[in-house]
Amino acid sequence: MSIEQTSPNHAAKPRVAIVFGGRSSEHGISVSTAGSVLKAIDRSKYEVLPIGITHEGRWALVADAPARMSITDGRLPDVDQVAESTEGQVALPGSPASREVVLSEPGATPKVLGEVDVVLPLLHGPWGEDGTIQGLLELSGVPYVGSGVLASAVGMDKEFTKRVLESNGIFAGSYTVIKPREWESEAGRAAARSRVEALGLPLFVKPCRAGSSIGITKVKDLADLDGAIEEARRHDPKVIVELGVEGREIECAVLEFEDGPRASVPAEILVGGDFEFYDFEAKYIDSSEVEIPARLSEDETAEIRRQAVAAFEALGCEGLARVDFFLLNDGRWMVNEINTMPGFTPISAYPKMWEASGLSYSELIDRLLGAALRRSTGLR
Repeated sequence: MSIEQTSPNHAAKPRVAIVFGGRSSEHGISVSTAGSVLKAIDRSKYEVLPIGITHEGRWALVADAPARMSITDGRLPDVDQVAESTEGQVALPGSPASREVVLSEPGATPKVLGEVDVVLPLLHGPWGEDGTIQGLLELSGVPYVGSGVLASAVGMDKEFTKRVLESNGIFAGSYTVIKPREWESEAGRAAARSRVEALGLPLFVKPCRAGSSIGITKVKDLADLDGAIEEARRHDPKVIVELGVEGREIECAVLEFEDGPRASVPAEILVGGDFEFYDFEAKYIDSSEVEIPARLSEDETAEIRRQAVAAFEALGCEGLARVDFFLLNDGRWMVNEINTMPGFTPISAYPKMWEASGLSYSELIDRLLGAALRRSTGLR
């Protein structure tokens, strides 16, 4: 079958495939992130090819319509809202010999959409942020923004994030992990409950490989434990249970510069209203406040920035990451988690922290794309 060639790629401007959506429960947040990036990216410097991944996993050519990708009246956007076809499939190159992206539709000649110079994978959660799309792009030989396969996978899995941090002398709190097979037998459940009870109260029960505070339950009575575990298992069969702590929730953004990673000014999460913690609704719907810069002493600010870079380096991150901490009441810093592809929505802390550090949203995107274009795929 012949392949129809569309307009050629303009060599003067790098072509950026912005990939978003995906099969995880964070689909809508990813779409909103993509809308914000499409608004901010410098069109005089980059040509853009938006590609959405539906809930079912179909790669679709989508309209360049950022206004239709925002969170509106508490409703999350969806790739199907902006997909140009209900059946068309977009395919990335299958080998490093070509960077051409092809659109296939039933009964039509495949269309070559041109070459892609770099991919900006704005996917959150499993099937995207966890090393899967990074592996695909490595096989295709296409440069991409962000961490590689291993760092992405480790950063997505809260158990292994903590293991790596602890091995590097970074405090990550008290926790236990309930493996899928363990919870499927009564003996395993009993052993898991025993470990959880030994942690104390209150507890936070979380999907081990999810983000955006989805599926998290605060447990103050062990009678509620099984229900919290089942809620977490709706999103991930592997569950992590963490001992609650008392302190302030502080975040720090890390960005890779030519001379190495640097940390931004930190931000403090101020959860308001009736929310007990920074859950999904408080984060994206109710819009709890983020204070930037956080009210910290010079020594505290220097320490969180040092630890944020140390955590970034410990996991082998590249490009960018957001490191979430608790400043405990006893003065210790505890890393809560690392997000290797933080949100870029209008209310997201990552771009706001860099803006407060002197780097605008557009400049931030430009720096990320520039670093990705300079970096090769493969072992490095």
